[in-house]
Amino acid sequence: MKIILTAASPGIDSNLDSRFGRCAYLLLVDTETMEWNAYPNPGLSTSGGAGIKAAQFVADQGATAVLSGNFGPNAFNALQTAGISMYLYGDSPTVTQVLERFKNGQLMQVGKSILPERDESHHGRSL
Repeated sequence: MKIILTAASPGIDSNLDSRFGRCAYLLLVDTETMEWNAYPNPGLSTSGGAGIKAAQFVADQGATAVLSGNFGPNAFNALQTAGISMYLYGDSPTVTQVLERFKNGQLMQVGKSILPERDESHHGRSL
């Protein structure tokens, strides 16, 4: 299974980044072989639509799940439309720890957006 994790730096031992749309790196991991690649998040420096751009990247990589600290409403909708499962990694600080928790079925799957709707004054900025 191919999954994506949000990370602060480009390594399997990296700390996690809780922001999906504005994370520094997206790590693509094959959970069966543990092969991985790190990619700079294409949504990081966009002025708006960061979550949608990151979600499109996830879909283009063929990932079936994303593990992050949170998902904004636009990212949630884009990932849900693409049929990609979303999981919250909770208090796990590193990629390797959250991968272990994911494999053991210990992560909460997201069923709805966990961020409140933003008003237009926040458009294009991270919260």
